Amino acid sequence: MDVAQWLQDLGLANYTALFREQAIDADVLPSLTDADFEKLGLPLGHRKKLLAAIAALEPAASSTASIRRPSYAERRQLTVMFVDLVGSTSLSTRLDPEDMRETLTAYQNTVAGEIARFDGHLAKFMGDGVLAYFGWPRAHEDEAERAVAASLATVEAVDRLRSPDGRPLAARVGIATGLVVVGDLLGTGAAQEEAVVGDTPNLAARLQAVAGSGEVVIAEQTRRLIGGLFELEDLGPCELRGFAEPIKAWRIVRKRAAESRFEALHTAGLSPLLGREQELGLLLERWHLARNGEGQAMLLAGEAGIGKSRLIEALRERIADEPHTRISHRASPYHTNTVLWPFIDQLERAAAFERDDTPPMRLSKLVSLLAQGTDDLTEAVPLIAALLGIPTEGRYPPLDLLPQTQKRKTLEVLLAQLEGLAQRRPVLSVLEDAHWFDPTSLELLGLILERVQRLPVLVVITFRLEMTPPWPSFPHVTTLTLNRLPRRAAAALVEQTSGGRRLPPALMDAIVAKTEGVPLFIEELTKTVLESGMLRNTPEGLALVAPRGALAIPASLQDSLMARLDHLASAKDLVQIGAAIGREFTYELLDAIAAREPADLDQALARLVKSELVFQRGTPPEAVYTFKHALVQDVAYASLLKSRRSELHGRIAAVLEARFADLVARQPELLAHHLTAAGLADRAIDFWLQAGQLAGGRSANREAISHLTTALEMLGNRPPTDEQLGRELEVQIALGPPLTATKGFAAPEVEAAHVRAEHLARRFGHRRHLVRALRGLCYVNHVRGRILRVSELGSELVDLAEQSDDLVMQADAHNALAFNLFHQGEHQSAREHLEISSAKIVQAGDPANALSRGVNIHVFGRAYRAHVDWHLGFADAALRAAEDAIDLAHRLVHPFSMAVALAYAAMLHQFRREPAEVRARADAVRSICAEHGFSYYHAWATIMNGWAVAEDGDVEDGIARVRVGVRDLRATGAELRLPYYLGILADLCRQAHRLEDAVVTLAEARAAAERNEEHWADASLHLLEGDLALATQERARAEHCIRRAMEIAQVQNARALLLRGSTKRARLLAEGDRRAVAYDELAKIYGSFTEGFETVDSREARAVLDGI
Repeated sequence: MDVAQWLQDLGLANYTALFREQAIDADVLPSLTDADFEKLGLPLGHRKKLLAAIAALEPAASSTASIRRPSYAERRQLTVMFVDLVGSTSLSTRLDPEDMRETLTAYQNTVAGEIARFDGHLAKFMGDGVLAYFGWPRAHEDEAERAVAASLATVEAVDRLRSPDGRPLAARVGIATGLVVVGDLLGTGAAQEEAVVGDTPNLAARLQAVAGSGEVVIAEQTRRLIGGLFELEDLGPCELRGFAEPIKAWRIVRKRAAESRFEALHTAGLSPLLGREQELGLLLERWHLARNGEGQAMLLAGEAGIGKSRLIEALRERIADEPHTRISHRASPYHTNTVLWPFIDQLERAAAFERDDTPPMRLSKLVSLLAQGTDDLTEAVPLIAALLGIPTEGRYPPLDLLPQTQKRKTLEVLLAQLEGLAQRRPVLSVLEDAHWFDPTSLELLGLILERVQRLPVLVVITFRLEMTPPWPSFPHVTTLTLNRLPRRAAAALVEQTSGGRRLPPALMDAIVAKTEGVPLFIEELTKTVLESGMLRNTPEGLALVAPRGALAIPASLQDSLMARLDHLASAKDLVQIGAAIGREFTYELLDAIAAREPADLDQALARLVKSELVFQRGTPPEAVYTFKHALVQDVAYASLLKSRRSELHGRIAAVLEARFADLVARQPELLAHHLTAAGLADRAIDFWLQAGQLAGGRSANREAISHLTTALEMLGNRPPTDEQLGRELEVQIALGPPLTATKGFAAPEVEAAHVRAEHLARRFGHRRHLVRALRGLCYVNHVRGRILRVSELGSELVDLAEQSDDLVMQADAHNALAFNLFHQGEHQSAREHLEISSAKIVQAGDPANALSRGVNIHVFGRAYRAHVDWHLGFADAALRAAEDAIDLAHRLVHPFSMAVALAYAAMLHQFRREPAEVRARADAVRSICAEHGFSYYHAWATIMNGWAVAEDGDVEDGIARVRVGVRDLRATGAELRLPYYLGILADLCRQAHRLEDAVVTLAEARAAAERNEEHWADASLHLLEGDLALATQERARAEHCIRRAMEIAQVQNARALLLRGSTKRARLLAEGDRRAVAYDELAKIYGSFTEGFETVDSREARAVLDGI
């Protein structure tokens, strides 16, 4: 190429000699930067013109050409730009073909230059159309913004072109953003091109047709991504050919003038700052020092999205009412080689330059701006005007300086401006994104840092962690690195972003876990969830419409996350393989999957670790790698084609089985996951079952449910052969216990699992599984209060169990009968079956091994024995049984068994009227249940806690707590013990003198007892009715109720309640001058007891006898 001719064509022939002197030929041109041209003394306007022309010389040699193309086609978010030459058909009929060729070439070169300037990828020329991609083969964090900026620059540049007949040319642009598959090569030879599959290119092409001459039109997804960076005109829904529904479109008016990029992206306003109180306090402290003349500087470092800009906005808000001058500089990734661009941009914004300003108007605005900082404009104006490319038109003497001298004086003027402003009032100077500053700007920053220590100025410089500040240390400079938000602040930010609406706890936990304390990630993922349609409003907050799948990667984060991966070049495919393996992967497994040469693998992994996308523990070959961000793993995985994912998962599964048998034995869910993702469903089901059984055995109930539910879903997609139904039986049997623990015994899901298991077990004649299914159904019906149904099931259960040689199974069958008999009020029979059960368990061996349906049945049996014994009048034996249950549960380290033992102990102490002990046991139960999700026993413990609180003096709070517990209990489907719980509530209402509430609640308790044939609490309810009668001075009715309670207790052999009733009756008789009768009756009953003399009931009885 003839460089001299090229310069002449550009209208810059005056630089021909300079280029020749500096040995700048066609080979050197592509490597020249703005800094190079500045050193040669070229003004800004000519520098920009030359850079654009260089970019247009060889579109194929643009920055994206040197980027390593992905080895495979990928799924990516892409912003597509489609440019059309307006009126090209008219041009072709008007011009000679050769002239038309030259016109098209000039147009294409111009468009290609602007695309390259913003690091877009020129996909292809299509006659008068140009197709460009932003986001492939290398992504940047702001692709939509780049595409819009390139489009505006393109229409401006094309507008300056003229056809051979002197008429102006014009372009129009359409832009769309969306998910595509990109990277496949179609065609051969010169016709070969990179194909993009998806509707995004079509949408961009159709929007181009909507645009008028010189206009840029964008689709909705692009509009969301650019936020408030540009002024827009809403075009409303547009009917586009090939699209069934109207498409919303917007016209770009101009770039919005904003103090910072952060401000432009948050035009809707800012929510309160969370989790940064200490950091804001430090900034305010430094500001107060600076304001009083001790200049300060803060170097604010942190990863992208960590909240640097938000913290600065908070500082600005806090000092808004104080007199000061604000100066804001911002860097741009497009101008990292443009000399002093952050300062040029700030000056142009501060001077309020408009697009249509003439040079004289700009010069006048510049003079006014500079006058705010200096009275001597003679030197300042020409230097800064030259920096901004503004001709001085004879108003100021021309500059006749060597380039280095001009640069030095320009920096001095900029420093003097800062100093002049600070002499008038304190200055807050913010310089954001210093990692994108050009070398000269960094040099100027160093001079500013040195100068401000003598000025009332606070300088705040933000940058990302990958940048090492190049300036020396100064005592007035403080470095602050922002860390990720702690979990509580992250959760608060989720709630704040959702407008104060409460998200389902599991969804909240998922968002917090996925975003890992990065505020931008938290906000964007929360918004994505809120806009996804997966939630609906309820009076209690937001609820899931349906079971949620994986959380989608926010479109606003796709480009920035993908950009981090694209920077890895040859290591990128390792990231994708690692993402397929999981959040954590080992060197050994990656080596087996990647099939690279050891040196190549080590080099690529070193680069990966250096990028800080993954952390490394240990050294190869024992090294373990973990993704720093879960979202980075997600985007790496999402970029893989489905076919590629399936292939990788198949390879991972094969390697796991062949070389990592121990790992598979410990974590079968790993192999199950990869087999599932590889489409190998038959084998995956077996490993999901193994994983569920293993998790259930470890009390990891939520995980067990997840694994087993996955197996059931996969079985549901298979033909219902006997083989598949047999596998389903195994899964349903395994699913019952973890569902019981987390959902409660009476939950519909628990019943469904056991009903299905019963049906399948009967079909296949599987006796052991039928026993397990019937035991599960006994639990379901028992806790639902279906006492008679349990009697029917229990008889068959015992018959079947006794036919087996499994002593634990037999023991559990007797437990089922015993539990039910207790609630029928048949305490002695219940005790007999519990004794049979205990004997069988001891005969079987260590009681610690007596696990059935997810609970240790010896713990359960001893817990029930405590309640039975207390009713039978053996208070001390009851206490020993409860302690036995707790001791065994402690030895087992089995959370659900411990929850059972403690819950029954809490209720035993409530029988014994010992509030301190009740509270201690109930609080322990609630802690375990909250940690492990045991909803049924959590509700039980809440009721017990409420009773204890009331007994300690706060009756109203106690009532409220009991009501919550009853509500939560009913939510699990449970009705068992409901008469007793409602009796507790009624008695507390009596104590609070809310007699009407007490009467209503007591009636509800009795109705529940009759409905369910649950009679063990009947005597207690009659005693309560007697207390209510006494509260209304109805002594005769009270005596009748107490007598009836004693009759029921006598029949049930509930001697503890008989003593309690006899004590109440004795008081009444003694007050009615029947002291002898009272003494004889109470003394007879009291004398029948052989233990429990230190209980409250025993002491009260002794006191009444002594009083009589």
